[in-house]
Amino acid sequence: MGAANQPMQGKVVLITGATNGIGKAAALELAKMGATMVIVGRNAAKTEGVVTEIRQQSRNSSIESIVADLSSMAEVRRVADEFKERHDRLHVLINNAGAMFTRRYETVDGCEMTFALNHLAYFLLTNLLLDTLKASAPSRIVNVSSDAHKGMKLNFDDLQNRRAYRMFGNQAYGQSKLANILFTYELARRLQGTGVTANVLHPGFVATGFGHNNGGIVSLMLSVMHRVIALTPEQGAETIIYLASSPEVEGVSGKYYDKGRAISSSPQSYDEAAARRLWQVSEQMVGLVRA
Repeated sequence: MGAANQPMQGKVVLITGATNGIGKAAALELAKMGATMVIVGRNAAKTEGVVTEIRQQSRNSSIESIVADLSSMAEVRRVADEFKERHDRLHVLINNAGAMFTRRYETVDGCEMTFALNHLAYFLLTNLLLDTLKASAPSRIVNVSSDAHKGMKLNFDDLQNRRAYRMFGNQAYGQSKLANILFTYELARRLQGTGVTANVLHPGFVATGFGHNNGGIVSLMLSVMHRVIALTPEQGAETIIYLASSPEVEGVSGKYYDKGRAISSSPQSYDEAAARRLWQVSEQMVGLVRA
């Protein structure tokens, strides 16, 4: 294939949550464009299977994997270390791994699971790879959020949802998705002039395995909704692929995208004081600075 057919040739891409759904679909399409793909998955056998599948379907042998549970901050650190042992360049970081839980769980670090996996993992992995991203500029950070952030406000007195955990109404999940956007906007401000851009997106309601970990009525409801109104994983991945590869967004940073277009996120997501406070709290929680 010529360069026109492989616009990502020579680019190194790291994507989390890439063993199913939109992450897998995005990884496959970027591999077809010629990128060296490093996919992160939690299950070793499943991750290796996806690597083989992507290699075969993309006819691209430059597909690698790192197995890790990103709810653990030690595991996030190991992902960054393993990546940097293999590569001295990173042109696109896609933070996609996430989950929704009907009950409150704590991670091995004692953090509430939704906040840890959906926000803190993004925050820590990105910060640990920033030097590599800067050395690879122009480079891009693409964070997957959700329109579930709308109507939410971060409760800094209870970020861990210890007082009240509500899955229905999307309280814990919605706050974590708001955190994604606040983090992205603050990151974009801090990266001005470095050649590294940071954008965030809503993929749409997609028919994937997302949320089925809860079983019971939640899984049943999602199954029905998937059949009736959901996008395919390939459709849901389109904005990720666009932000990762399109020359149209070269140099564009600090934007929220839906269906390939920059749109406004919620009013709360533009609160710069909240974004700075979230950054400081997150640094303490993941051990980048002492509490």
